[in-house]
Amino acid sequence: MNRRRHAAAVLAAALVLTGAAGCSGKAKPAEGDKPAAGGVKAGAGVSDKTIKLGALTDMTGVYASLGKSVTQAQQLWVKQTNAAGGICGRTIELTVRDHGYDPQKALAAYTELEPSVLGFAQFIGSPFVSAVKQRIDGQDKGLVIPQAWSASLLGSPYIRTVGATYDIETINAVGYLLDQKRIASGDKIGHVYFEGDYGENALTGAKAIAAEAGLTVVEQKIKPTDNDMTAQVAALKQAGVKAVVISAGPRQAASLVGVAAAGGWNVPIVGNNSAFSPQLLATPAGAALQKDYYVASSALPIGSTEAGPAALAAAYKAEYPDSGLDNGVVAGFTAGTLFGEVLKKACADKDLTREGIRAALLSLKSYDNGFGITHDFSDPKAPSTRQSVIMKPDATVPGGMKVVKEATAAPAATKFTPAS
Repeated sequence: MNRRRHAAAVLAAALVLTGAAGCSGKAKPAEGDKPAAGGVKAGAGVSDKTIKLGALTDMTGVYASLGKSVTQAQQLWVKQTNAAGGICGRTIELTVRDHGYDPQKALAAYTELEPSVLGFAQFIGSPFVSAVKQRIDGQDKGLVIPQAWSASLLGSPYIRTVGATYDIETINAVGYLLDQKRIASGDKIGHVYFEGDYGENALTGAKAIAAEAGLTVVEQKIKPTDNDMTAQVAALKQAGVKAVVISAGPRQAASLVGVAAAGGWNVPIVGNNSAFSPQLLATPAGAALQKDYYVASSALPIGSTEAGPAALAAAYKAEYPDSGLDNGVVAGFTAGTLFGEVLKKACADKDLTREGIRAALLSLKSYDNGFGITHDFSDPKAPSTRQSVIMKPDATVPGGMKVVKEATAAPAATKFTPAS
């Protein structure tokens, strides 16, 4: 999620102006002081009949495609959960707000929903999450599962990402090229990355594995509005790099790969999970993307034939026959199922307060969500995994991605400590 520095600054200013009003108008009861059905303690967002969750998404802005997929997948999870009897004798209600990737709208939506929901199964935009992090940790204390993987979000017991952070993901992506002997000690690798915490967190990972493997990183910082990578390709080619990492959006990835191929520059290119969309395969860059481009992710792709992705793909297509498959579906559904697992544990502990949710999540030390990686949520300062699946675009596969290397952690990733 990008446009970070500007968005964070705007949102921080908005917080100063509206934070007091957002705090004083709550008057919600203290956690754990409300008896509820079945002898289970209940707090904000929980009644005898319902558990209310929020989703702060982008369905009209720069990440509209992702937001739509994530949100529909979570609505599917809610429908399936309620059809199976709900959780703790209660149905799940998901209230969605579209902030259009606008910082002031994101703050307004969070302030509106926070008093009335138990937590958030979705919050797109790491600058927005970061801007309310102090408020979440200090007073709100509701679980937030963001669709962002910046290391800046680590350390909070209430903001918990599902997967490896961008720095570790980048280490694993470069590690794949080392394993395949596509690059070796002494080589230069290029890194094209967005300004802000997504790209710069990924750059931290690139520098870490470069130091470990004897590589040199040649940097090319870009803005989210930079869509033509011709200048970056020329600079990296002139520098003599042997491979390129891209930590940007799908448009930038398509341009980078397409320009390189058109110029006859054949080097492997690896990207973070945000640097691909299956819609790219229908563009002029589609053929080039299927040759030597790879993406690291913390889950199997939606087109995998494994049981979890296959079942989700079938259910999603049945529910939304006019919508395409992409890995936003996986991100949304796995966040929903994680929240569901936490709710079940909290119910068993008879504590559906926000504090009960926090404690329940900490108890998940070996959580298998059915998408190829086991997650450990016992330490808020650590990512839930250090493993990544390496994927390659393939237009013949639903969702446009196939696995070329199962989940693993590069040696450099196992000993790397993300800086939150």
